[in-house]
Amino acid sequence: MNDEIAQAFDHPEHRARATGAVASEVGGMPDRISLRDHIVTVEIGAFQVERDTTQRLSFNLVVEVAPAPAPLEDDVDNILSYDRLTEAIATELAAERLNLLETLADRIAARILLEPQALRIFVRIEKLDRGPGALGVEIVRARGQAGALESAKSPPPMVVFLSNKATKDAGFSGLVDQLIALKSPVLLTVMAPYTPLLKAANAAGQRHIDLLAIEQNAWILVGQDPRIKVVGTRTELDWAIKQGQLCVWAPSRLVLSQVDLASATIDPLSISVWFAKEMQASELVIVDANAPQTDIPVRCISVGERL
Repeated sequence: MNDEIAQAFDHPEHRARATGAVASEVGGMPDRISLRDHIVTVEIGAFQVERDTTQRLSFNLVVEVAPAPAPLEDDVDNILSYDRLTEAIATELAAERLNLLETLADRIAARILLEPQALRIFVRIEKLDRGPGALGVEIVRARGQAGALESAKSPPPMVVFLSNKATKDAGFSGLVDQLIALKSPVLLTVMAPYTPLLKAANAAGQRHIDLLAIEQNAWILVGQDPRIKVVGTRTELDWAIKQGQLCVWAPSRLVLSQVDLASATIDPLSISVWFAKEMQASELVIVDANAPQTDIPVRCISVGERL
């Protein structure tokens, strides 16, 4: 193990010595995120004794990242999420059975370096069950150095717009059953509640009120069916798609961050069309409401119909 790798996994005071050329690339010291002692049980190994059995692997990752743009605004979409690290591990372990930890480490490094914020990564993988100690490999890879790897893309999600008529229908739970049974990504959108909305003295205030009303309806929907989760950020949406989680979109954060929507009137169906385009949806399914004029695939159904 060379000094640079040793420092990468050492105390931050010592790891700082391992920044080297990366510091000059970003015009200063890079930030770091880490995953420590992440244990996964998997079948891996080149020896016959390692076949048809599982063993524990311990993963330790340190990723040097470009400093987040200011202001950070406490927004998860502005950073490299820790979920990306665990997802890279899970994706490569699921891809195929491997013989070598070296191959696994290289593929994990390449996948994480696809992230735009990632500059350099230190990977340590250890087998915990092959002897009295831990047997492992440690590598360091920089952007442009890692092996070629295609970005793993999730299938495009279906966006389903739910009218208030649909969510109040006795058959709504059956529709949720169908959506879950699809085994493909589904993102729900809703309209505002039927109750009269408050009125603001200016357009900007009204946009916030209208968006928050939609979010209130999203939380009401979760109260009806706990299998649905509310998500608002792009990071949460990406995670929900990859995990197959049925979720309903809370639109305020994404809509208010878009320059082209900053002064738009908040119409829930029009916002859903924009959202479907933004998420590159396979189609927009509208439940118990009329179809809008749009250039994306749209299908209208009633709550009791089969998907």
